Amino acid sequence: MIRVNGLSKEFKDPKRGKQLAVDDVSFEVHAGEVFGLLGPNGAGKTTTLRLLATLLKPTSGTATLNGFDIVREPEKVREQIGFLSGDMGLYGRLTPVEILDFFGKLNSMDAARRANRIETLVTMLDMKSFSGVRTDKLSTGMKQKTAIARTMLNDPPVLILDEPTSGLDVPTAQTIETAIVEAKRDGKCVLYSTHVMEEAEHLCDRIAVINGGKLKIIGTMEELRKATGKQRLREIFLSLLGVET
Repeated sequence: MIRVNGLSKEFKDPKRGKQLAVDDVSFEVHAGEVFGLLGPNGAGKTTTLRLLATLLKPTSGTATLNGFDIVREPEKVREQIGFLSGDMGLYGRLTPVEILDFFGKLNSMDAARRANRIETLVTMLDMKSFSGVRTDKLSTGMKQKTAIARTMLNDPPVLILDEPTSGLDVPTAQTIETAIVEAKRDGKCVLYSTHVMEEAEHLCDRIAVINGGKLKIIGTMEELRKATGKQRLREIFLSLLGVET
């Protein structure tokens, strides 16, 4: 579903000069897989996700999502993905249902399909109690559920999720985790970035650690344990960053 080949992104900073945020990154993510992308702040995670979502153009290298190239076919790529960024981008004066209906229209979904899909997502994400309330009146968790629903609305084959449970309480995070597991069971390809190690260890089939724009390792939990001699993902992660535990 996702094939990343030698992807790099360079930014020019007036004070620091050229900064290589993503440095020759390559990996694959398959259908029916949750693939974790972990790293400290500034490691290149979000830049990598934004490149794959075609919000940024790579300096070199490329990637394909469901067979479409991010450089040559960005419009086609966008049709294949649901992208959740750190900025929810919700309209405060609209209710969750109105937001979902609006984005359904943008995705050329007919009325019957929009209504069916909205009902499915509202139920799945436990949104019924606030689905008719203006978004600017909602809690952070309610807004995040709305953003997740919007990401999954057109039932895309590829989901790119940047810290979907950041700052959420345990019940809300659990609801979102359950939705991700359901997406995996439906054969979706899920690229998942998080700072919550326990969450990644529970959800992800394979995990990649990135630091300084470079991939340090890719593997299953068992493969990461063998490579580092550590057991918990938190310990593995710190070991790969050179931090003693």
